[in-house]
Amino acid sequence: MVTIKCASDIEKMREAGKIAANALLVCGEKIRAGMTTKDVDKIIHDEVTKHGAKPSFLGYGGFPGSACVSVNNEVIHGIPSPKRRIQEGDIVSVDVGAFYKGFHSDTCRTFAVGEIFENAKQLLKVTEESLYLGIQAATVHARLGDIGFAVEQHCRSHGYGVVQNFCGHGIGRELHEDPEVPNHGRAGRGMRLVEGMTICIEPMINEKDDGVHILPDGWTVLTDSGLLSAHFEHEILITDNGPVILTKI
Repeated sequence: MVTIKCASDIEKMREAGKIAANALLVCGEKIRAGMTTKDVDKIIHDEVTKHGAKPSFLGYGGFPGSACVSVNNEVIHGIPSPKRRIQEGDIVSVDVGAFYKGFHSDTCRTFAVGEIFENAKQLLKVTEESLYLGIQAATVHARLGDIGFAVEQHCRSHGYGVVQNFCGHGIGRELHEDPEVPNHGRAGRGMRLVEGMTICIEPMINEKDDGVHILPDGWTVLTDSGLLSAHFEHEILITDNGPVILTKI
């Protein structure tokens, strides 16, 4: 069931969104070659909890980390590990949520660690662009298919694969609420967007092909091609004056 948020709900969600956004900002300033993915997780955990919030992902469905930390060909849900060391030239997706005053937030960014190859730079650029094109499409009276269409058309025009097994989602008192927000679709199809909806748009874009698979750990999603994947996400509010990003400082 889709929940429509009142003004009080939205204010709390703004606060939760700022906490998650700040944690991601600090992470981007500190991440470097030589760190482990567990070190990255600790940065996120410390930044979220020092503001009185709880990491949304910690313990969610049994997930053992405060953030999902996914490196290179890992698409999403990478489990933080003291054994996985980040190297110069890696791209690292850090997915963060904060639970505060009864509401969740959710945001992600893929970071370049040191100097990365041109193909990786282009993948990050196009994926982030597709996120903002999806956000621009999320207007009152538009449909969910308009969001997916905007994301998919931009990424496929550059020859990239669009992950279809996983998607964005509604958010609020629960981390994952209705509706599902796919990164592919047909314009003019799907649920109509209305004021007060809060959703997460999160393109997961592969350097080649759509295919992904899950490791035996039950969490980590990898590209079938073995090539890179990028992931960017914002949580937004649908308003009569256009979409409002809740996961920013």
